[in-house]
Amino acid sequence: MKVAVVGYPNVGKSSLVNRLSGSREAVVHERAGITRDRKEIPAEWNGRRFTLIDTGGLDTEDPDPMAGSIREQAQAALSESAVAIFVIDAQAGVRPGDEELADLLRRWNKPVIIAANKVDHVGDMALAHEAFRLGLGDPQAVSAAQGLGTGDLLDRVVDLLPDDEEEADEDVVRLALIGRPNVGKSSLLNKISGQDRVIVSDVAGTTRDAIDLRLEIEGREVVIVDTAGMRRQSKVNESVEYYTTLRSTRAADRADVALVVCDAQDGVTAQDMRIAEMAMGAGCATAIILNKWDITEMDEDQLKHERAKVQNKLRLRPKVLTASAVSGRGMDRLLREALGLADRMRQRVPTPELNRWLSEVTSARQPPQKQGKRLKAYYAAQVDTNPPRFQISINHRQRMTRDYAYFLENRLRERLALDGVPVIIDFTERGVSRREGGRGGRGGRRASVDRD
Repeated sequence: MKVAVVGYPNVGKSSLVNRLSGSREAVVHERAGITRDRKEIPAEWNGRRFTLIDTGGLDTEDPDPMAGSIREQAQAALSESAVAIFVIDAQAGVRPGDEELADLLRRWNKPVIIAANKVDHVGDMALAHEAFRLGLGDPQAVSAAQGLGTGDLLDRVVDLLPDDEEEADEDVVRLALIGRPNVGKSSLLNKISGQDRVIVSDVAGTTRDAIDLRLEIEGREVVIVDTAGMRRQSKVNESVEYYTTLRSTRAADRADVALVVCDAQDGVTAQDMRIAEMAMGAGCATAIILNKWDITEMDEDQLKHERAKVQNKLRLRPKVLTASAVSGRGMDRLLREALGLADRMRQRVPTPELNRWLSEVTSARQPPQKQGKRLKAYYAAQVDTNPPRFQISINHRQRMTRDYAYFLENRLRERLALDGVPVIIDFTERGVSRREGGRGGRGGRRASVDRD
C-alpha cells in the first residue's frame, strides 16, 4: 500500500518522509528542487506496513522542462497511491502554489491529509489553522525537524489505508544500476520497465537519489535501483553530491547484482573501474555495461581490448556487455546475465562435486611446500551462499601461499562459472572449526590465507 507525499518545493517533504519512516533515505538539503524522481521508502506504524513515496516539489508555474518532468513523476506517484500527504510550510502560510495543488487533490477522489510542517514549537500550533481554507479537511500540525505531531499523522495515515491482503515473502532479486553521471542509467531503467519511471535529461546529475522500481522479469520479482552518478571523490565538491554518492554506495550494499553502466564512447574508464571495485567490495555480483552502443565508433578489436583490460584489472573478472537504452539492443542479454548472476550468488554446490574439483586441481598443479613439508588439501565444502563461501580443509595454514590460493580461486570460478561473483574461500586446518580457522566475511573477496 502506497502513500504519496506531495507539496510545493522546499516545504520539507523529504525531511518529513525521513521522520515518518525512521530513516535517512531521502536526500535533504536547504536548496529547493533537490528531489526530482519519485522515491519509495518502506515504513511501518502500529504493525501496519506501507510505502511512502517522496516526490519532487510541484510548481505548476515553473516553465523549466525539468519542472514539467517532476510534475509528471509526482502525478504518477498519486496514481499509484491510496492516500496522499499534502505538505505545506506553516511558517510561510498558504501560498498560491498550495491552492493550485489543493485544487488538483480535491479532484483526486482519494483521502488527503494536510501536513502543516515546520511547527517546531507547541506555541506555533495555531499556524496550521490557515490550511483550513484549502478545503481538504483538518490540517495536522507537524514538525519534521522536531518530530512534533508525526505520531498523530501516522495514526491518520494508517486509519485511511484500505485493508490489504498479506503479501507472501518472495525470492526477490535486487539489481542496482550504478556508474558515472550521464552514462544512461535512468534511460536503461526506463527501457527495462517500459515506462518513463525516472527523469532523463542531458544534464549530468539529474538523478539525485536511489530510486527503487519493482518489476516482474521472466516470471521473477526484481527490484531495480537507479542511482545518482558517482564522480571521483576529488570532484564531489558540494554536500548534495556527497549525500547522493553515499546513497549510491548504500544501494550497492543492499543489492544482489550491480550493473556498472559506462559510456561506450569513453570505454571503461578508471572511474568505472573504481565503481566496479566498490560494488564488488559491497558483496555484489557485477557486470559492466557499455551503454550507448548504437552511437559508438568502437569496433570489435577495441571491444576485445576493453574486455581484456577489465579481465586483467578486476579480480572478479566481470563480463563486459554492450547495450543501447535507445534502440533496446542487448537488453535481453543484459537481463539474462543479471538474473544469472543472482542465481550463481545463491547456488549451492554438492560436496562430492567440490571434492572432485579439488582432486583434479591439486593433481594438475602440486600444492606448495615450505621447509621440505608439502601442503595437503583434504576436502572442500560450501558453507554459505549470497555470496558463495567455501571451506577447504588443509594440513597447515602456514604452507598455503597467496599464489596457490589465487590459483584455486580462479579454477573454482572456471568450474562454477563464477566470473563477476564474489567468492570467499576459508582455508582451515584439520580439526580447527571454521569460526577459528577462517578469516573471510561478507566484505572479503579473496581466499583467506596468511601472508608469506
